[in-house]
Amino acid sequence: MAASTRAFAATAARGKHTLPPLPYAYDALEPSISKEIMTLHHDKHHQAYVTGLNAAEEKLASLQASEDVKGQISLQAALKFNGGGHLNHSLFWVNLAPTGSAQTKPPTSGAFAEQIKKDFGSVDQLIADVNAATLGIQGSGWGWLGYNKKSKVLEVVTTANQDPLLTHAPIIGIDIWEHAFYIDYKNVKADYLKNIWKVINWEEAAKRFDAAA
Repeated sequence: MAASTRAFAATAARGKHTLPPLPYAYDALEPSISKEIMTLHHDKHHQAYVTGLNAAEEKLASLQASEDVKGQISLQAALKFNGGGHLNHSLFWVNLAPTGSAQTKPPTSGAFAEQIKKDFGSVDQLIADVNAATLGIQGSGWGWLGYNKKSKVLEVVTTANQDPLLTHAPIIGIDIWEHAFYIDYKNVKADYLKNIWKVINWEEAAKRFDAAA
């Protein structure tokens, strides 16, 4: 079997990544995040990561079939960037919930609420710590509330560019790339970070915590 045929067969067997649909309407997060941003962010930016990841994996399959190790190594940056972008955004969409919905109410009881109180003292302090770390990112990246399974502690972590969070279980992730906020907030990142918490899906965060703890 020719190398190209083997690569095609491997790709077909694996299946391609697809853009997940939003679990709410494009305007559901207004006024915190506009319909215009959500449409552009989801349909264009996330789709670009999906397309890039599929292309990189197809190329990787071809290089593996031809046993081109050097070529495989050269693809790692594209796989990390596009794969991370796809993973991060797939998590991000369900990380948010419609304005005023029950999911946007911070927990007041249960294991997640108790862990927040233990590690941060309060939800307000958690938000302040995440925002401070995220605001401090130079360039583009992500701010995270992650659960450290080794120390059994909730911690604030940041990652650069589209790097996925690998050191902790991701509980809440905030996209600080300009495409996530610039149309609405221009260069005032602090206002974006203040308002995004109004549409954070705390129910989803609690589920992630329960699964990780």
